[in-house]
Amino acid sequence: MASISTSWLSNRSTKWILGGAALAVLLYLAVAPRALPVYTEAVFRGQMEVTVSAEGRTRIRDIYTLSAPVSGRVLRIDFDAGDEVFANETIVAIFEPVEPGFLDERSLAQARARLNQAKAAVVRARAERSYAATEWERVRAMEVGRTVTQKMLDQARSNRDATAAAYEAAVAEQQAAEAALIAPSGKAKPHSEADTGCCLSLTSPINGRILRITEKSERVMTAGSTIMEIGQPEALEIVVDLLSQDAVKVEAGARAYLENWGGDVPLLARAQRVEPSGFTKISALGVEEQRVNVILDLDDPGGWRGLQDAYRVEPRIVVWQQESTLQVPLGALFRAGDEWAVFVRNCNRAEQRLVQVGQRNRTTAQVLDGLEEGEEVILHPSEDLADGSRVSLRP
Repeated sequence: MASISTSWLSNRSTKWILGGAALAVLLYLAVAPRALPVYTEAVFRGQMEVTVSAEGRTRIRDIYTLSAPVSGRVLRIDFDAGDEVFANETIVAIFEPVEPGFLDERSLAQARARLNQAKAAVVRARAERSYAATEWERVRAMEVGRTVTQKMLDQARSNRDATAAAYEAAVAEQQAAEAALIAPSGKAKPHSEADTGCCLSLTSPINGRILRITEKSERVMTAGSTIMEIGQPEALEIVVDLLSQDAVKVEAGARAYLENWGGDVPLLARAQRVEPSGFTKISALGVEEQRVNVILDLDDPGGWRGLQDAYRVEPRIVVWQQESTLQVPLGALFRAGDEWAVFVRNCNRAEQRLVQVGQRNRTTAQVLDGLEEGEEVILHPSEDLADGSRVSLRP
């Protein structure tokens, strides 16, 4: 009877112990913080590039602007943008003399008055010329030395020549006054291959294509007015306006990638030069920025078919690169005071660690100290995450 009682007490004590342990576990699980689900990525070693980017545009390297050499009427241009032209052969524009303009009543009266004055001057000059010629003949018939002197003979000759010249000048003035009264005919002279004496033909200076035509219709142009632009589309370059603090990092020959140009893959290019002078540009937010043009040359002439003059592209220019360096995802970094820090996943615990970073690009940062290759860092840590927090991997 005593052995049965002892066994029953022993079993009862074991049940109490197990129940207490289970209760303690339940209480711990109830009050213990739950593991935070996180994404992680391993610290790795590999090639790294740092780039600067800005909006750019294509540009034909040498553009020839054709301007009106003289004032006149340019006939209708039968070419279109994109048409091929040949140097010193293709006639791209034809100029005709301009018809005289109409005169208002005041100008017409003044022109008629000037014509009357010119006619009167011609009559006077004709009379003076006739008198001087008669005087010259009379003096020349006399014997020099006895009747007239040599000086008188020379003076008579001079008067004859002077009055003859004055008469010619008066006739020219009359002709100019008459020309001022010529009214416009209202008819344009037809141009033909046989009739080119009154016209001026303008030919293309290079072999290329027409890029832009200012005005196709017939119109009157003054000397120096732009007619069209001609260039060679295969001689294409890229102009990128970078912030001045980014432009100082670009070196000649630097590799560049052209994105969002319309093709499936980025295009490769090289920095040809950085222009020595900057300019001020107002940003979309209304902020003044100092920018500098960087010129890029395309590597593969056949890979960018379809690009033309003044097309938009988005270049990324390499300003720093290293073949093998330790890198951490940019999304794992956060500020801890004045330093950079990350959370390392260590035995399902978050361990905060200070790191020293170097170069940074759009996705990763160079690790100089604080991490080892292969360690898992937590991406985009939340505010609930702290040093020592329990973490679990998201599926």
